[in-house]
Amino acid sequence: MTTIAILGAAGNMGTRACNALKDDPEYDTFFVEAGAAGEEKLRERGLEPTPMDEALRAADVVLLTIPDALIGKVAAQVVPQVKSGAMVIGLDPAAPHAGRMPVRDDVTYFFTHPAHPPIFNDEQDMEARRDFFGSGQAKQAIVNALLQGPEEDYEKGEKIAKKLFRPILRSHRVTIEQMAMLEPALSETVAATCLTVIREALDEAVDRGVPAEAARDFLMGHLNVEIAILFNEIDWQLSAGAQEAVAAAKKVIFQPDWRKVFDRDELLASTRAITEEK
Repeated sequence: MTTIAILGAAGNMGTRACNALKDDPEYDTFFVEAGAAGEEKLRERGLEPTPMDEALRAADVVLLTIPDALIGKVAAQVVPQVKSGAMVIGLDPAAPHAGRMPVRDDVTYFFTHPAHPPIFNDEQDMEARRDFFGSGQAKQAIVNALLQGPEEDYEKGEKIAKKLFRPILRSHRVTIEQMAMLEPALSETVAATCLTVIREALDEAVDRGVPAEAARDFLMGHLNVEIAILFNEIDWQLSAGAQEAVAAAKKVIFQPDWRKVFDRDELLASTRAITEEK
């Protein structure tokens, strides 16, 4: 049986990890919180907290379900205490990419992150169709990276990751740098920024007199078909007028060098900012 210590067990991701693993016969799970308030939340959920020192001494796997800005500080305290050969699992690439994980050659570092359920899917159940985050109803893909440790530990870490984020659509192996390109660069720096501008554009149209319900219906429908076209879900093309509008607007809305957000220095600056204690 594998012993897992979940650090930050009372938080949002910690709660999900607890629910996924607490009754699994393959794992003996310890629930760890740093303060009395967190421990009380665990007890309210019927889970008995374990002191951190005790959990770290016993754990084969330490699961860090804590905010990015605290990863460096917590890892500096935790990693020196884990036993040789233990695996430390993180749920975001920012900390390892930014160099926040302590150097210890006899510990495995494994990182995983969910993709969230895709826009285009085959979910039939309404709860699954409304499961936007991937809370256990809808299938989602995950990405995984073995930063250091023996090759056989990849399968061990992936197995735990699949249980954390099930049901799984696909599981992808990537490097830490590739994972950082996916998040924050692709999904947040680019996609979330563009979508924020789209939302602001919707509000602008409404402020200029378009009825709000009409504007939303029109935009949601166009997003649906335009995403289907641009991501090859259907064999179609944007209209000639739309293509002309895009070509002209990109020069106005975007900087010509916007792709630099994927450059190594830019990525490093981004992950360091994310993991800097505020």
